[in-house]
Amino acid sequence: MARTTEMLLLALVMLLSLIVASVAEIKTLRITSDSRPMILFEKFGFTHTGRVSLAVSGVTVETTSTAPGTPVRSRFGFFLLSGESLLQVVQESAQNPNFCVLDSEFIIHLFTFQDLTSDPLSVNGTYPVKVPNEYSLYFANCNPQTLVTMSVFTEIYNLDGRVRDYLSAGQTQLPSLFSLFSISYFVFLGIWIYYCYKNKRSVHRIHLLMTALVLMKALNLLFAAEDKHYVKVTGTPHGWDVLFYIFQFIRVTLLFTVIVLIGTGWSFLKPFLQEKEKKVLMIVIPLQVLANVASAVIGETGPFIKDWFTWQQVFLLVDIICCCAILFPIVWSIRSLRETSKTDGKAARNLAKLTLFRQFYVVVIGYLYFTRIVVFALRTIAAYKYQWVSNAAEEIASLAFYLVMFYMFRPVEKNEYFVLDEEEEEVALAALRDEEFEL
Repeated sequence: MARTTEMLLLALVMLLSLIVASVAEIKTLRITSDSRPMILFEKFGFTHTGRVSLAVSGVTVETTSTAPGTPVRSRFGFFLLSGESLLQVVQESAQNPNFCVLDSEFIIHLFTFQDLTSDPLSVNGTYPVKVPNEYSLYFANCNPQTLVTMSVFTEIYNLDGRVRDYLSAGQTQLPSLFSLFSISYFVFLGIWIYYCYKNKRSVHRIHLLMTALVLMKALNLLFAAEDKHYVKVTGTPHGWDVLFYIFQFIRVTLLFTVIVLIGTGWSFLKPFLQEKEKKVLMIVIPLQVLANVASAVIGETGPFIKDWFTWQQVFLLVDIICCCAILFPIVWSIRSLRETSKTDGKAARNLAKLTLFRQFYVVVIGYLYFTRIVVFALRTIAAYKYQWVSNAAEEIASLAFYLVMFYMFRPVEKNEYFVLDEEEEEVALAALRDEEFEL
């Protein structure tokens, strides 16, 4: 029974490695009293000049009281496994109850504990990758009921001439990509500020928040570009990752806040928030704190920690809850406008507002669908050399969303949505009697 459980865990770890993003930095990791049969360290896209440098030290192996015998050193080891070979290894493990992944012909062996030097137990080596592909770096423990403690130093890179590139083959374009979009947002920010200055009589508090949002997005992309550049060149982010996570938190929190406030009509339709609208913000903002903590843990640690996949699930769950929560204020505004239109005698004005909010609802739904589902699909099906395409698609969709949202709610003295001729009242009233604005 215990052996069956171990095989199921092994298959689960391997299958979950399919969703791990390709990333590599120079890392020093500490494994303490770990009994897992498989530990996933990194996933990386190699070119024909790929290299894996590993240094393992401070190795100790303990046995539990139920261990069947003395641990065999050759049953502990590191190896590389490609996505194409993954299912074949899982199938092997299902067919053979005593299967050890280190015996598989589909893996690329690096070394086992049999290669460790004595006093202290350690090993250090650099291994070339001869066949270009995306590989995952694993540690396997095929000795049941044993606990492994060790320090692991990993350095994974591709050679470009004599220069080391520590970014995966599909991510080496990211510094340039993020820099380009950062410049685009700074240009957008300049145009937006100029437009607000020209129409300063119509500027509301929401427009100030929208200005801050564009600034945070531009800075977030700038720090993302610097983070990836330093990882690409040196293997470490040199502190740029801290700035990236700080501004990512501010930017995402501001984005959800702006969408909620626009959805409620705050500052340009009404100067206050209702209790239920305040509750949405009180739910979304703390959840975004949790989501960004999860994002930092996912990005700065790796799948080698025991709770890494749990943090991934927390991030996905919180993101889904926030995406659903920000839609409620828009729906409430549409329903409120429909009810108000029956009594205030301003059918044309309410029809224009309904049109605006209904369009905004569709835009938000499209943005969330594309960035959460389509981008994930692109990341999953794209070849490892073109992983940057999913990042480009996400940034293009985000820029398009910002442009549409800012255009729809720009400060203008005579907004076409809110100023209509009295002659259109009867037509608008007839339209409001229909059900075309039901969601």
